[in-house]
Amino acid sequence: MREYEFEPIRGLPEHLPPGEEMLWQGAPRWSALARRAFHIRKVAVYFAIILVWRIFADLSAGETTGEVVVGALWITALALVSIGGLLLLAWAMARSTVYTITTRRLVMRFGVALPMIVNFPFAQIHSAQMKRHRDETGDIPIVLVASTRTSYTVLWPHVRPWHFTKPQPMLRAIPDVARVAGILSDALNRYLAQSEKGSEHAEAGTDDRTGSDAALTS
Repeated sequence: MREYEFEPIRGLPEHLPPGEEMLWQGAPRWSALARRAFHIRKVAVYFAIILVWRIFADLSAGETTGEVVVGALWITALALVSIGGLLLLAWAMARSTVYTITTRRLVMRFGVALPMIVNFPFAQIHSAQMKRHRDETGDIPIVLVASTRTSYTVLWPHVRPWHFTKPQPMLRAIPDVARVAGILSDALNRYLAQSEKGSEHAEAGTDDRTGSDAALTS
């Protein structure tokens, strides 16, 4: 995890090393991010309830029509500013975010004022899940191996909600999430197969050397 100022490749702080290839790049859909990370609909319902309560309270108190309208306008203005601010923040966060899947790792670049990049090599990833929503966007939470530590606060909103003790990085509000999940799953499976094959070759080499040493000793 580190801050950076220069991108030789979009979403990456440096060129990929030889043998590593980019498989996919994408970003959250800002409208879906606004709904699920910033809870725009819940905020709108909250202000609607406050508005109705204010109008009812003013009428019950015998306020004039003009006073009721002024009170309602204040609540409406506050609601518009609050919701507008959250929408703008969601748009800015989505615009500044790039998720990258390569043949060896998952990279997350995010941050509006202070860009930050987080690398998750496949060796640190235990598994990945997928949740698809009705708007055809979805989330892909990443379960890390026990020895890998990360920060919920630093990753938010690119982290699975409510998993504070063991944060799970999450590709959030991804369009065509099933295809992206398939790309990540295939990359993880290929990496695992290559790792197992490399381990078998290393063990075979160790056995050969042990046998040779035994033959020389005899």
